[in-house]
This record gives sequence, structure tokens and C-alpha cells, in this order.
Amino acid sequence: MNKTVGIILIVIGAVMLAWGGFTYTKKVKVIDAGPIQVSADKQETVNWPPYVGGIFLVAGVVVLVTAKKS
Repeated sequence: MNKTVGIILIVIGAVMLAWGGFTYTKKVKVIDAGPIQVSADKQETVNWPPYVGGIFLVAGVVVLVTAKKS
């Protein structure tokens, strides 16, 4: 079980270091005047600092190394 958690943490940390964030699109109402509605697509970006990915990576390695062999 601990080995699985360690491997998952390593993968998540590596992905976070490689991509550094993601972008998504959401619809925003620009005009709402009775029956007339105008909306626009707005891109939002979610970024996380690189040290968060490093923390996940190091934590995964520590969990993997300290896991008891079964």
C-alpha cells in the first residue's frame, strides 16, 4: 500500500514540475438585456509554484524508500 502511495506521489510531482499549471475556458455573460443575452469565452489559468511539485516528488521518494517490503 505504501509503495503505491509513493509511486502516485512521484508521478503527481513529476507532472506538476513538467506542466506548471493548466488553462480552462468558461463562459461569461457580457450583456443580459431581457431576451438578448451575449456571452463570451474567457480563459482562466491555474498555476502552482514549482516547489509544490518538488515537495510531492520528494515525499513520494521518501514514502517509497521507507515502505516495508512485503
